[in-house]
Amino acid sequence: MPDDLNTPPFAPDTAIIDALLNTMRVLRRHYDDVARGMGLTMARAQVITVLSRNEGISQTQLAALLGIETPTLKRQLDALETDGFLQRRPLQGDARKNALFLTERGRDSQITRFGRKLRSDALEGIAPQDLQAARAVLDRIAANIDRMGGS
Repeated sequence: MPDDLNTPPFAPDTAIIDALLNTMRVLRRHYDDVARGMGLTMARAQVITVLSRNEGISQTQLAALLGIETPTLKRQLDALETDGFLQRRPLQGDARKNALFLTERGRDSQITRFGRKLRSDALEGIAPQDLQAARAVLDRIAANIDRMGGS
């Protein structure tokens, strides 16, 4: 509801939030469709994609990269390990922790290639300076949201 009679319910400059939400919805739907065809959920496919660029990290480090809680990630890792996509190995120097590695099945998974292609195709035709400006704006929006708290 507007603060006063002269304030529209949504300021025109907030359209970027609507565009961002729409982009995320379209991206998620596309990603989900492809991941499902590979027998994965989007969340599990994201774990494989991020782990493919960071093999040997700990569960805590992977959770931080994904922006999720460690217990939530543990359930994803358990399922991926059961399905043969990754393995846990004792972390050198700290046997209480495990390092995470993709198995051959995880490395051969089409999801990592799909993720790279999706990023490339989604950004096709966008000038590097426009991508840099967009990234700066999105980083600022995220920082503003983080400052609001509640997460």
